[in-house]
Amino acid sequence: MSVLDNKKISFIGGGNMAQALISGLVGCGIKPNLITVADPSSDAREQLSAKGLNTVDPMADPKSAVIDADIVVLAVKPQMMKVVVSAFADVLDTQLVISVAAGLSTDLLSNMLGGYSNIVRAMPNTPSMIQMGATGLYGTDNISAEQKALATAVMEASGLVMWVENEEQMHAVTAVSGSAPAYMFYFLESMIDGAVALGLDKEQASALAMQTMIGAAKMAMESDDAPAELRRKVTSPNGTTQAAVESMQANEIGRQISEAMKACSDRSQALSEEMSK
Repeated sequence: MSVLDNKKISFIGGGNMAQALISGLVGCGIKPNLITVADPSSDAREQLSAKGLNTVDPMADPKSAVIDADIVVLAVKPQMMKVVVSAFADVLDTQLVISVAAGLSTDLLSNMLGGYSNIVRAMPNTPSMIQMGATGLYGTDNISAEQKALATAVMEASGLVMWVENEEQMHAVTAVSGSAPAYMFYFLESMIDGAVALGLDKEQASALAMQTMIGAAKMAMESDDAPAELRRKVTSPNGTTQAAVESMQANEIGRQISEAMKACSDRSQALSEEMSK
């Protein structure tokens, strides 16, 4: 029995991330008729209704999606959040509010919601769209153990979930998972280009590079060895892998990755500060 059984879940915003989370929930057995989506686009509502979901036009009826909900997922752009939530903040009572909006702190969200503080902040990533996401969660002091379990279940439907104790750590979550799919795609681009330069065609290079990335990640997840040890086991003395690793070390690839992650975290903090002004 799931903690989400018979819970009514409302999504404010029906964009890509909302649809990814909804897909995960339905795939985990949540009945579509327990999910409501408020979206101003009639085309989006029509598509969502065809999947058995309830839909609401927030321009015409901004409160109905929220008033009877157990869980409200805020999936609108950060710049639009204040205007959107002000239309229904006064009907919040005991609902769990989960925000997937980047850069908005729980304090700022609480202010936008008129002091309401049953809030969990989530930082998912785009692989959530294929139920392979990695999400960081932070909850206010008002969040009960039951609500924490609900938030975990909602986000776990689309992948891995990790809670952090300090909201400042959400910037690190952004650096290591929120923005990180782009790092992986960049690395894949470079591997594919390198393989093509060495004589493979693009289809061959792409297939081999992508499967290798999947295989290495799965191997790391299932092994008791740390990634550094797995790397050492693959690296034979004076062999081909050693030549490649030594080239990366000479070019300080590890340092460059660390600096890229710090730049991401710094930008996340700056955006958060900009939103607070």
